[in-house]
Amino acid sequence: MTHLSQEKMVDSVKGLRKSKGWTQERLSTETGINRQMIGRLEKYEYIPSILQLEKLAEVLEFNISDLFVESEPTVYTAYRSSSMSQEEKAGVDHMFEMMMVSKQQLLLRKAMLNE
Repeated sequence: MTHLSQEKMVDSVKGLRKSKGWTQERLSTETGINRQMIGRLEKYEYIPSILQLEKLAEVLEFNISDLFVESEPTVYTAYRSSSMSQEEKAGVDHMFEMMMVSKQQLLLRKAMLNE
């Protein structure tokens, strides 16, 4: 099974942006993606939509297919408990939300590749 490697994506975007001597603001201007989202992406806090990823690949000149890696399926389990602090509960909720976004992006990409 292949999946999009967030590490490869971040390394590509950040490395190619820096190799061009561009700031996050410049990349934002070139792609139309909010500068704060680019900053979050480079800190592993944001996964771009397919359209955003395609625009990044076009502007920075990389192949999206190079960001995919082979792996075994990953199973995520999140536990909610009354013994968790509010901060821990918020962290679990955020993690679950990010996992669902990742899954949706992968399913969309798979559907696009199969068309």
